Amino acid sequence: MPLILKKPIIFFDLETTGVDITRDRIVEISVIKVTPDGKEEERTRRVNPGMPIPAEASAVHGITDEMVANEPQFREIARSLANLMTGCDIAGFNSNRFDVPMLDQEFQRAGVKFDFSKVKFVDVQTIFHKKEQRTLAAAYRFYCGKELENAHSANADTRATYEVLKAQVERYPDLPRDIEGLSKFSSQNRNVDFMGRLIYNDKDQEVINFGKYKGQLAEEVLKKDPSYYDWIIKGDFAQNTKDCFTRIKLRRR
Repeated sequence: MPLILKKPIIFFDLETTGVDITRDRIVEISVIKVTPDGKEEERTRRVNPGMPIPAEASAVHGITDEMVANEPQFREIARSLANLMTGCDIAGFNSNRFDVPMLDQEFQRAGVKFDFSKVKFVDVQTIFHKKEQRTLAAAYRFYCGKELENAHSANADTRATYEVLKAQVERYPDLPRDIEGLSKFSSQNRNVDFMGRLIYNDKDQEVINFGKYKGQLAEEVLKKDPSYYDWIIKGDFAQNTKDCFTRIKLRRR
């Protein structure tokens, strides 16, 4: 039971210096572009993060400072990567919470505009957790009957993610096969920003999803507490989150 693709989809995975979206950087990215006719294009690229790779990060993915010393920085590959991804939907493993926000932050730092607004996102981890509650290695074993070699290698994880999604579609007759349906199934909330700091309610209004104003309409909070916007803008939030708050603020004028 193959995936139903109306346009190409990019499966991707990142290896990074850490898990802080605003401070850490990409050290490796792997993508597999799958077109509606089933053709695949695969690329893997190591990236010089422009900062030391912490030992604890190297212990996970095996990439050291020496291994990326002569590699390009993200800003040097950002435009070609954006061109490759333009017009595609996006899939990954835990991608909605981490990889997509991280990639967006890197694009913004590089000064490359990439419009995520029309992209359908499929998070294979969310499908897996809703169905089986396991890790990627266990998902690969469960669905594909194989052991995941070189776990935490961007290419191995990307390939495993693609194979797991195909196996999930085969295993569950009730699971959508089209990307729009898979995107809806693999979403935890209707996020406004990538990090889910803002979510839509059932009236399509933006609601704050953290902190002291959690559950309150963002537009009303910005009206009654103007200093809250300044705190967001000056705070340690992803640029995408700041941009969403700014759009709400400007809409009120």
